[in-house]
Amino acid sequence: MFDIAIIHKAVYNVNRNRACSKNICKGDSEPMKKCGRPPKKDNPEENKEKVMTAAIALIEEHGADYITVRRVCERADVATGTFYYHFKNKDELLIHFVRGTSFSEIELNTPLSDIAGRITELYLHLICKYTALGVKFMKSFYTPGNQALHNYMGETNGKFAEDTVMARCEMELVAAQRAGYLKENTDAHKVSADICTIVKGCIFEWCLSDGETLLEDMVRRILRAYVNYEIA
Repeated sequence: MFDIAIIHKAVYNVNRNRACSKNICKGDSEPMKKCGRPPKKDNPEENKEKVMTAAIALIEEHGADYITVRRVCERADVATGTFYYHFKNKDELLIHFVRGTSFSEIELNTPLSDIAGRITELYLHLICKYTALGVKFMKSFYTPGNQALHNYMGETNGKFAEDTVMARCEMELVAAQRAGYLKENTDAHKVSADICTIVKGCIFEWCLSDGETLLEDMVRRILRAYVNYEIA
């Protein structure tokens, strides 16, 4: 599951810690002391939040390629056993930021007859999660060297991973095709892959503009234009 509340709190903690650091530099407050390794009775969700807060801070400071289990644990001041209680490895931690709730279970309100709008609505669920993480995080996370992201947004043996936005997109396109809303000769898998590439480009442009580009508007405009072209 995409723990959006935990991620929001982790992002808040990073920003709060950054603000506190500035105040300390100005002499406005005393530096906080480390508490050492947390006792076993600590709330597992609190430890998970610490790990994610540390990961966000490291990604923003050094980029996703810098992340290792050891560095995250040192920054979070938790034992490696605590890390592995929540994540199998660093790739699972990284993909936790983008994988999200199973896209196969998301309820879409746009009717199948408006397949362009329906696909746009689907991808906006992903876009909202990215924007919630913030452009600074995404600029450091959305890189060619992030293998976890590549594996999630790619395909294996011509198939998208289950429960991903790409797999759901292809499913919606096939349903629209069967209902007569999409041309019979349309390659639903190819179109779904193209749509994913388009969205990646929009996110990259958003990052390049340092968040100045209106990401949701851009995705809406370009996806509608592309899907309507495929329908015509």
